Amino acid sequence: MSGGTRRAVVALGSNLGDRAELLRAAVAEIDATPGVTVVAASAPVSSVAVTLEGPDESKPEYLNAVLIADVDLEPLALLDALAAIEQQHGRVRDERWGDRTLDLDIVALGDVELATQRLTLPHPRAAERAFVLEPWLQVDPEARLGRAGRVADLLELLPDRTRVVPGAGRLDRPPTARPEPDVAPTPPDPTPSTPTPGGPA
Repeated sequence: MSGGTRRAVVALGSNLGDRAELLRAAVAEIDATPGVTVVAASAPVSSVAVTLEGPDESKPEYLNAVLIADVDLEPLALLDALAAIEQQHGRVRDERWGDRTLDLDIVALGDVELATQRLTLPHPRAAERAFVLEPWLQVDPEARLGRAGRVADLLELLPDRTRVVPGAGRLDRPPTARPEPDVAPTPPDPTPSTPTPGGPA
């Protein structure tokens, strides 16, 4: 695969800890990664955790965002860089699609089409996720998701929508005021149940 600069779309999500600060820190750290320059980052939106069995309101809610970056890295090198940032922020992979402090997914990387065990591009479920499409449209109203078509058209087909986060600004801009620490709500009933995955994409 040839090199050169490509436009990357990265989805961010968090449903544990200080979610807003985790997302903001992730944007800064992605921008500081050699070969990556963040062009824009959306404001966070709130969404119910998605599991294999569907939305699960007993799980802590997610904050989700999308950033756009110019990238000089090959796809797997970008994936490794994002995984390192996740790990720095305590990402644990004991459970597939489990709750997480930080989740970073490559949604698209230029016009690259890829299908490996580690990475599929464009992201195979992005077209089904309002929490990816809505913040993506914030930063690129004319966005397209590969052969699936215009992001705005894909969003119109979805029954679910995200929720606005009061007072939240774009993650590529300084916050107007320091909010109270954001800690994801703990489910009222911690009784163990069948493990279910959740995440941004």
